[in-house]
Amino acid sequence: MIQPASFDLVILAAGMSSRFGGPKQAQPVGPAGELIIEYLAFDAMRAGFDRIVLVIRRDMENSFQASIGRRLEQQIDVAYVFQETSSGRAKPWGTGHAVLAVAYAVSRPFAVVNADDFHTASGYAALAAHFRATKTSSLPHYAFVGYLLRQTLSEHGSVSRGLCTTTADRRLEKITEVTKIEKTASGARYRDTQGTDQILTGSEIVSMNFWGLTPTVFPHLDRQFSEFQASIGLDPKAEFYLPTAISNLKTSGDVDVSLLQSDDTWFGLTYRQDLPAAQAAIQQLVQAGRYPAPLWE
Repeated sequence: MIQPASFDLVILAAGMSSRFGGPKQAQPVGPAGELIIEYLAFDAMRAGFDRIVLVIRRDMENSFQASIGRRLEQQIDVAYVFQETSSGRAKPWGTGHAVLAVAYAVSRPFAVVNADDFHTASGYAALAAHFRATKTSSLPHYAFVGYLLRQTLSEHGSVSRGLCTTTADRRLEKITEVTKIEKTASGARYRDTQGTDQILTGSEIVSMNFWGLTPTVFPHLDRQFSEFQASIGLDPKAEFYLPTAISNLKTSGDVDVSLLQSDDTWFGLTYRQDLPAAQAAIQQLVQAGRYPAPLWE
């Protein structure tokens, strides 16, 4: 009997959590103290993912394993990868560099998600179906789960989002990274590099770093990261963003990228004030029968 394919889930957990004011990955959101990262693992396992690769900083290894890693290790195979920083730089190099860090540890199709972003089960199922349906070809075929911008805004401050341009047949054309997007009564707004306010309706498709990739992406990321480092000089805050890197590959014709849109509610922990809303959202999903309580029965 042919066994169904299995996949890796790469969870990016090396961020500094500066706007949250502490290690947000360790904040309990479930009724029995479950963490967002546990719900990520639960939904991914149901969709056919059988290993988690956690990208963390070396300085957080012991505390992360003690507070988070051991919880996951009781449920699924877990591997740890360190996102290194350069001498004199405290801040990690960004999500593109975080994914590049797993190149030696991942050899099959994999999903990418941020440790502090909650995506419901439908997204993992859609990515798994994409992996199973994609045939080997000369042009790698990736996918991402996109959301309506209005689903991803915070009531408590500005956010950064990758605004997506797509075709009528749901193919990615371009992603533009936009920072400091603020929610408004009619949608959202941000200020461009010229200092002009740009108005958004809220119906724009955005990337929340929920990707379906294959190991073919690693040589491309390696090349782009080298070019990025050469271009930024000594800027200590510059980041190599994964959505920008994938967008560059699409523009150059090196990959094809499908949009797998989710109508489910997304939520995450950007600010500490987001925590009560996240806890309430999980409670509603539990009451609706979407998750058991406690999660791991």
